[in-house]
Amino acid sequence: MPPHESHHHSAPHSHGHGHGPAAPVSRHLRKVIAAVLIPFAAAVAVGLLVLWPGGAPPHKPSGVGFDQPTERARVTKVAEVNCADVHAEQQPQPPSPGGQPPSGGAAAKGKPCQQATIEVTTGENAGRTFKTVVTPDALRHYTTGQDVVVAYSPKAPKDLQYSVSDVDRSLPMWVLAAIFALAVVLVGRLRGVLALVALVASFLVLTLFILPAILQGSNPLVVAVVGGSAIMLIALYLCHGLTARTSVAVLGTLASLLLIGLLGSVFINWALLTGNTDDTTGLVHSLFPDIEIRGLLLAGIIIGSLGVLDDVTVTQTAAVWELKEADPSAGWRKLYGAAMRIGRDHIASVVNTLVLAYAGAALPLLLLFSIAQSSVGTVATSEVVAEEIVRTLVGSIGLVAAVPLTTLLAALVVSADRKERGVSGVAGRSGEGEDAGAGMHAGEPIAARELTDAMAGPKRRRGGHGRRRKR
Repeated sequence: MPPHESHHHSAPHSHGHGHGPAAPVSRHLRKVIAAVLIPFAAAVAVGLLVLWPGGAPPHKPSGVGFDQPTERARVTKVAEVNCADVHAEQQPQPPSPGGQPPSGGAAAKGKPCQQATIEVTTGENAGRTFKTVVTPDALRHYTTGQDVVVAYSPKAPKDLQYSVSDVDRSLPMWVLAAIFALAVVLVGRLRGVLALVALVASFLVLTLFILPAILQGSNPLVVAVVGGSAIMLIALYLCHGLTARTSVAVLGTLASLLLIGLLGSVFINWALLTGNTDDTTGLVHSLFPDIEIRGLLLAGIIIGSLGVLDDVTVTQTAAVWELKEADPSAGWRKLYGAAMRIGRDHIASVVNTLVLAYAGAALPLLLLFSIAQSSVGTVATSEVVAEEIVRTLVGSIGLVAAVPLTTLLAALVVSADRKERGVSGVAGRSGEGEDAGAGMHAGEPIAARELTDAMAGPKRRRGGHGRRRKR
């Protein structure tokens, strides 16, 4: 019995290794994975160099919508005035919640208006003041000392060059971002820090490459594929390390992105979607006629699906690796079946999340259609809604396909790797197959395991012989 107890005394140590970082794969599999990923990474790097825009194209603001210069300003005074005295009934008012136009009844009811004095704090006209009137039924009111954003129209008369366009939300947004970063670091620790670094890198790729390249006239689909691939490589390898597990997730994500791009292109063309369904897109198209709006729609689908794809592929790959650690004797078929049971739950939750995310973004539009006197079929096939449906379903198909594809690839890789290493371990240990398998299950080098056995072996043999002699 003592030899048996001594042999299992090291089991907790080995188990701890099994839940740590994944054991390095064999040299053969490293070569196979590198043969696939190195050319892909090189192609992405070449694409970045060829399509690099060097900044956004020069543009003179038109003063329409978002395309107008803005400055910072501050409310210095707020006074109550008679609405009739300042002709507030002639000012444009936002529609009421019921969709009815403003009736101007606020002045008739005798409620006072507010007259805010605004001082411009940035720009060439810093220090200039102007006044704006806020009616009682307005959704936004001002307080003294409040920071606001003002739009500047240099061609307008001097008294009308500045107008309040929004409030300054910098402080609450920065506080919220700090809380988010703190939560990620406290829970994720080093992984959380790396995730934040990857998030910053993704934002830089988006703002320094993808957006300027599209504005320069490059094909939006090609730019999205190159930029999305760069984001994927940076985020996955930075957060999860240069391992075979991460490489399998990268391959699964890449294959799913290609499927999303293919399906998106087919159904956008088949459904005759133009992509020009809102004022913002129309403004972009009018300012930059060379931009392919339909390609911009497809690029948005690819980039929007990328983040969820990373989550799916990494989770499935990690599940396969952990299942193999728990059962080293499992073949790829058994691993695939077990991991797919996890993946099916993941599919259900992820697809529901994606649909609800798009529904939440388009909630005002859905509210308008809910009160429209149109059939469900008419509403669903209108371009505004059909665009969101295509966006949601194409992305969901890519997510669903990513689960079995990544799971199969991970099962084949981990099974081939452990099988190859197990054979070499058995040969090196002269038939001690079970001990070799246990050592590899823990991710522990065979030489170290042999050294431990060699040090404990004489005591075990002496103990055993002693008992036999006594008997």
